[in-house]
Amino acid sequence: MSSAYPFRLIDHQKAPLEDLEILRRRPFTELARTFKDDAELFDPGDDLETAMNTALAVGLPLLVTGEPGTGKTQAAYYAAWKLGTGDVLHFQVKSDSTARDLLYSFDTVSYFHDAHLPGAGDLKDKTKYRTRRELWEALASPHPRVVLIDEIDKAPRDFPNDLLHELDKMEFTVRETGEEVRETAAMRPIVFITSNSERRLPEPFLRRCVYHHIEFDENLVRRVVEVRRQRGEYKSLSEEFLRLALQRFLELRGRSLRKPPATGELLVWLRVLALAAGVHPATLDEKDLSKLPYLGVLLKDHEDMEGLRLAKGRSA
Repeated sequence: MSSAYPFRLIDHQKAPLEDLEILRRRPFTELARTFKDDAELFDPGDDLETAMNTALAVGLPLLVTGEPGTGKTQAAYYAAWKLGTGDVLHFQVKSDSTARDLLYSFDTVSYFHDAHLPGAGDLKDKTKYRTRRELWEALASPHPRVVLIDEIDKAPRDFPNDLLHELDKMEFTVRETGEEVRETAAMRPIVFITSNSERRLPEPFLRRCVYHHIEFDENLVRRVVEVRRQRGEYKSLSEEFLRLALQRFLELRGRSLRKPPATGELLVWLRVLALAAGVHPATLDEKDLSKLPYLGVLLKDHEDMEGLRLAKGRSA
């Protein structure tokens, strides 16, 4: 991360910025990494690693729950890196996702459009209108692949139950073409499923999974920060300053907040502190958490911020 970045580009006491080149050199561009890039930096801990190996041995999906920022998604990329299975087949669940979306898509509009063209005749070959999706791609692979079904709790209620047969037998039929898709047990994909526990998943679905919950605790936070520190981030922050920053972060999470800060907020906060260190060093000695520097990076709710301020007033 560049130490020459002046941080305070917007300053009411200075003239408007003339050299726009610096906007192209903003430090975040050096940190634009993907889940795949960071796979080798992930530290799963003993319990999650055991859960991964258990799921591999018994051939069941691994359901991973935990707060946002605990590394649920990264766990799948870590497994793919360790196993050498290639890119993760990542299916991001949405509020309107259906089970079929994980298997294949069929372009009904184009099919009916072509069917009504003059001279189209009888379009018997419908395969050109269907596209393989993540689970089908895994079943068609020459070697086992990692499939990630990310944030399944955001899907409609029927989504998990509609996948019971496919995840259990690893076979399905393409309704529009009649194709039968199946794979041998030896080629069974390695399925990771993540959930933020926003709602409970159906019992029949849970019975078909190995389960692991990632606890958001001090050990997890320290492991995440240490990995990035060894990678060269936060160079301008001393060991003592980092220790105090983590202490203040954990104190903040210990308050009754509507939206407690997670790992993502912590990492961005530390980057801001590191960037600003050479310009106007921040202090963390203040016990009043409402006066933490760059608090808007950590808290995203007005009531949480107001609650901190009022709590300080009551204790004064």
